[in-house]
Amino acid sequence: MNHPRPGVGMTGFASMPSAPVGQLDPEELQALEVAGNLLSGKRLAVLTGAGLSTDSGIPDYRGPGSAPRNPMTYQEFVGSEANRRRYWARNHIGWSHLRHADPNAGHKAVAVLERRGLLSGLITQNVDRLHEDAGSINVVDLHGRFDQVVCLSNGHTFTRRLIAAILEEINPGFLEAALESGVVEMAPDADATVEDHELITSFVMAVCPICGGTLKPDFVYFGENVPKDRVARAYEMVDNADALLVAGSSLTVQSGLRFVRHAAKSGKPVVIINRGTTRGDDFAQVKLELGVSGALDYLARSLPDLPQAPAPIGVSGG
Repeated sequence: MNHPRPGVGMTGFASMPSAPVGQLDPEELQALEVAGNLLSGKRLAVLTGAGLSTDSGIPDYRGPGSAPRNPMTYQEFVGSEANRRRYWARNHIGWSHLRHADPNAGHKAVAVLERRGLLSGLITQNVDRLHEDAGSINVVDLHGRFDQVVCLSNGHTFTRRLIAAILEEINPGFLEAALESGVVEMAPDADATVEDHELITSFVMAVCPICGGTLKPDFVYFGENVPKDRVARAYEMVDNADALLVAGSSLTVQSGLRFVRHAAKSGKPVVIINRGTTRGDDFAQVKLELGVSGALDYLARSLPDLPQAPAPIGVSGG
């Protein structure tokens, strides 16, 4: 079910093949065996963050070596046309880069765990849709999805590809000029930092093709709430699981940390795989400072089948 995205396309940005899984050393294998023993025979809810997608060439927000960022808030976006212009110009560049990323071994491992019936569901804080590209089905895209755009006036949604084509038409040569000026930073939400202020201010924004309203990438900004139905479905996944596995999230924002707290309060084991400290470490029975994709690949190969066949997975939107 893995359909790799094309490489160099209309934008000229290079493709971003996923990194190969590195060989685990004896100490790492020993740590993973401890986690595997704890998770063995349990149905898992999985929560993933930006650290999982770094092996697909997508930068992390807060991982080791990540550049400091000050993301635009929802209030800044809706409150200023200049802010929206700057955001859309940078997002157009970032999306042109991000859309070429392919799922890595970690994304594929989570899809394998689902196919084997070992998951109650997958909650991801990432907007890159790489889990779905890898074959995962029962997914809550907690913070939304980068491949979709919503009109703030009427709620209509459009594919990001359609809006990108419109932006290409009304901003001829923009991406080429951006490449020449230099993209100095990329982010997991398809944002990009560009030094050329004049280029950014000259960008022409697209409007809703139906009503002419304001368009916004269909993901949750800082200062914006996750839709309640999405949160409820994620809680249900944790409630239907025997343990929670967190992979590649620093759990800095409450939207992810609440599920760790909920699992711990319910007496369910929590395993966290992340390079660097997380806000959920005190709730975890096992914390692994390992590469996320390699650790997930190991668990997908080593965890045994459940003793009883799980109930059919229910799939709904979100």
